[in-house]
Amino acid sequence: MSSSVISATSGGDFISDWITFFFLLTPFFSISAFLSFSAQKTEVERKRLAVKATVAMLLIGIGLFGFGNTIFSLFGITVDSFRVGAGILLFLVALDSVRGRQLSATDTEDLSVVPLAVPIAVGPGTIGAILVMGSESATLGQMGLRLSALCGAILTLGGLYLGAHALEKYIPKDVLAVLSKLTGLFLAAFAAQLIFTGARHLLMAP
Repeated sequence: MSSSVISATSGGDFISDWITFFFLLTPFFSISAFLSFSAQKTEVERKRLAVKATVAMLLIGIGLFGFGNTIFSLFGITVDSFRVGAGILLFLVALDSVRGRQLSATDTEDLSVVPLAVPIAVGPGTIGAILVMGSESATLGQMGLRLSALCGAILTLGGLYLGAHALEKYIPKDVLAVLSKLTGLFLAAFAAQLIFTGARHLLMAP
């Protein structure tokens, strides 16, 4: 296989993984949450909140992705059993998104880590999915590619946080609500795939 073909294949895998991770972060729902929580803040405070939330998501995502195998070994959990559990949790998150879960304001001074990074962007289902995808990486090259895609997806969401209030002028709230529901449908499909794949492997195991 020529280097150009390998490069094209790697590029395709990166884009596919980036899309998967990006939607796992429930971007439209996360942006709606960011707009809600930062509505009364100054421009400087909004930027600080966006940056801190992005850094928190990066640290959490990289840690989960890199130590998934260690966590599985420590608790004696198989990848397939965790895949089923993560899929169920992710499906519940998808239902919340499709149903239009209402956000409530909070008096907490720093919202960057909780609730903006966790559990809104990196919720329990997303955590499980990241652990599974990290543990499924067979080679260092594949792990590096997927990790790059994860970081790229998080940075993209962080960029959207920074420009959220500027975009709000051009995107009606009704449109954001529809996009959030579409994200929920994508998550539901991905959750179903996780559950069915894990269940099939468990049933076929000797």
